[in-house]
Amino acid sequence: MRCVFAGTPAVAAVALAELVASHHEVMAVVTRPDAPSGRGRAVSSSPVAELARDAGIEVQQPISLRDAEWLTRLADLAPDVAPIVAYGGLVPPAALTIPRHGWVNLHFSLLPAWRGAAPVQHAVWRGDDITGATTFALEEGLDTGPVYGTVTEPIGPGDTAGALLDRLAVIGAGLLLATLDAIESGQAHPVPQAGDPSLAPKLTVDDAHVRWDVPAVGIDRQVRACTPAPGAWTTCRGDRLGVGPVELADAEGLRPGHLRVGKRDVLVGTATEPVRLGLVRPAGKREMPAADWARGVRLLDSDVLS
Repeated sequence: MRCVFAGTPAVAAVALAELVASHHEVMAVVTRPDAPSGRGRAVSSSPVAELARDAGIEVQQPISLRDAEWLTRLADLAPDVAPIVAYGGLVPPAALTIPRHGWVNLHFSLLPAWRGAAPVQHAVWRGDDITGATTFALEEGLDTGPVYGTVTEPIGPGDTAGALLDRLAVIGAGLLLATLDAIESGQAHPVPQAGDPSLAPKLTVDDAHVRWDVPAVGIDRQVRACTPAPGAWTTCRGDRLGVGPVELADAEGLRPGHLRVGKRDVLVGTATEPVRLGLVRPAGKREMPAADWARGVRLLDSDVLS
């Protein structure tokens, strides 16, 4: 089939690579405009744009998908279908009707669970045992369209959102290609979503602020859900400290936020058992083991994280 692919981040590039390697024709790619990124804030293209250019595919970067010129170009291409993965913007009704078979969205949850921008992060934070990926027919509602297919993936006790999303990107790419093949052969039969929906809005920097007066298991889930983005953090001596995944420690209790500094580890009190800090990132510095950071700043048991 003739496809126009929409997507932006690296997880979408995984699906695009699968599609480019298939028998389907990718006529053009739609992705977000170039934007500043990284510590130097240099303007760069999205992973999807870079992959498409390397493959010699037309790259479109409209400011808005409501742009009349872009809608005209999409109509001129007359795609059979428009697969979309983590594009980062809403598709207006005027664009939804242009592809002959509509838009097929790859979403990284088992819909109707975790509709929204951050399904993987919310699944990890909630403590779900299993998640997956879903392909569905895009419509005006937020991730509400009928489902073509799903694949499942267990969530391990140490999974960060980033590690889990990397796995989902791979199995989801295979699901998307299988869905397009089924549509092409006339074997696709989307069915309405069933069950109670849950919402997964984008996590903010404030969401990533670790509150030490909650149970240790909740802190563990929060930090893993916020890794790598937006990045869990706390404060020490008034400065921000990035916090990587923690371990539940078999140790005597500490008051929430209070520290026990050892030669090889740093424990922090919670509402239940302490947790052991893993990697931390002091403001303006590289990531390092917590014990190295503690030695460098001469951390004391009297210091408190907040």
